[in-house]
Amino acid sequence: MTAASVPLLLQLLRDPARASSLSLPDWDLLLRQAAAARLEASLHGLLDEHGLAATVPAPARRHLDWAAVHAGRHARAVRFEMAQIGAALAASGVPLILLKGGAYAMAQLAAGRGRLFSDIDILVPKERLAEVEAALMLHGWATVAQDAYDQRYYRSWMHELPPMKHARRASVIDVHHAILPETARLRPDPAALRAAAVPLPQQAGLPPLRVLAPADMVLHSAVHLFYDGEFDHGLRDLLDLHRLLSRFGETPGFWDALAARAVALELDRPLFYALRYGARLLHTGVPDAVQAAIRPAGPGRALLALMDALFLRALLPHHRSCADRFSAGARFLLYIRGNWLRMPPMLLTRHLFHKAFISPRKD
Repeated sequence: MTAASVPLLLQLLRDPARASSLSLPDWDLLLRQAAAARLEASLHGLLDEHGLAATVPAPARRHLDWAAVHAGRHARAVRFEMAQIGAALAASGVPLILLKGGAYAMAQLAAGRGRLFSDIDILVPKERLAEVEAALMLHGWATVAQDAYDQRYYRSWMHELPPMKHARRASVIDVHHAILPETARLRPDPAALRAAAVPLPQQAGLPPLRVLAPADMVLHSAVHLFYDGEFDHGLRDLLDLHRLLSRFGETPGFWDALAARAVALELDRPLFYALRYGARLLHTGVPDAVQAAIRPAGPGRALLALMDALFLRALLPHHRSCADRFSAGARFLLYIRGNWLRMPPMLLTRHLFHKAFISPRKD
């Protein structure tokens, strides 16, 4: 990717001061790219954080202000749902461990500012799944998987229950017992993740909350992005990693602990990709020693060249200004790769056949 071909949104995320030199047509394009990446509110927060609000033309500023209002409503709704989930699970005594967007928001991390997400993810022991599901059902949540195949797909092979939606508020909870499916090639120990989880300071009106330890939070974010097969919000998720690494990287010993933890959890390959593409696309500051330590976990030269061709396209905003004739193909190949990494060949073949030919017929 040449300097001239870098999308405007990436330019702003790398160097917010670039905002002061943009024309109105530039702002129009920038906001379209940000909307495609679901980063409008994050862009608003970034510009405010750097004291650049006055440099934004009034029409663009109004658009960003509305995005910030929406993000504020979203944050209040998330806080309310946390209280409801806590009330539902209080009698069970199951620790409430938050994942991904909910964790970033409640831990008040930069990765959570302005970040929009469609569901709240929690991590519980596998042996407590039935108890947790029953408790949530008593408080209005119910699974939304539509047929017997989907129910079996989640309950037999995946790392989570079918999504649960509240009957009145339509809020969605994903109840995880691991961070990768049981059929995946990588099997990080969920008990190790739960044991290392850290409590958040108690907040008024909220139950006791826990989040993954800093290194584990980064590794889960890397797994979620690079071992999934969907990249609709790829740049948003890469920005999560950039912000987490920038924040935690200021803590002495973090980088050494991150590399060691990745090896212990068998997640050094996803970490390799996270560090590589964070540095390539967002200029994430990664110490040279850490890059060198994690390099053996990466693929060989030929495969790495292919991964670069795929990820450097799929991680850009899904807007025509950021695409070339190979972008759609890159996302499709990564979708196949994501499923391949999560299922053995026979199960994958069956699953793709069902989704391609049986599920559409039922719909």
